[in-house]
Amino acid sequence: MAQKKDKEPKNTYTIYEDNTMGRVTIANEVIVAVAAIAALEIDGVAHLGGGITLDKASRAGERALSRGVKAELEEGKIHVRLIVYLNYGCSIPETCTKIQERVKSTLENMTGIDVAEVRVSVADIVTQ
Repeated sequence: MAQKKDKEPKNTYTIYEDNTMGRVTIANEVIVAVAAIAALEIDGVAHLGGGITLDKASRAGERALSRGVKAELEEGKIHVRLIVYLNYGCSIPETCTKIQERVKSTLENMTGIDVAEVRVSVADIVTQ
C-alpha cells in the first residue's frame, strides 16, 4: 500500500518499493492532474473550478488545477475533492456519479493506490 515517507519531497508518495530495483514515487500534482482529466472526460462537465477545461488540464500546473481539484493521501488512501461546472440540461446526479466512478477507477488503475472518496461539488450550470 502507498505510504508517505518522511525522507521524500513534500507531496510525493511511494507507490512501489523493491530492495533490488529501487523505489517509484508519484507527486501529488500527478494525482491531481489524473483526477482532473478523468472528470473532464465525462459528458456534461463544462469545466472545473478555475476555468480548467480538458484542453487546458494536461498543460496546467498544480496551482491552476488546485482551484478545481484537491487530492490528499490519508492512511494510504486517496481523498479527492472536485469543483465542477456542468452543462445545462444534463442530469446532475447521473453526471456526478459518473465523475466519481471515472475518477476513482482511473486513479486506482494508474497509481495502484486505493481511492477512499471522491467528493463532487457542483458550483454552477453553464449554458452553451
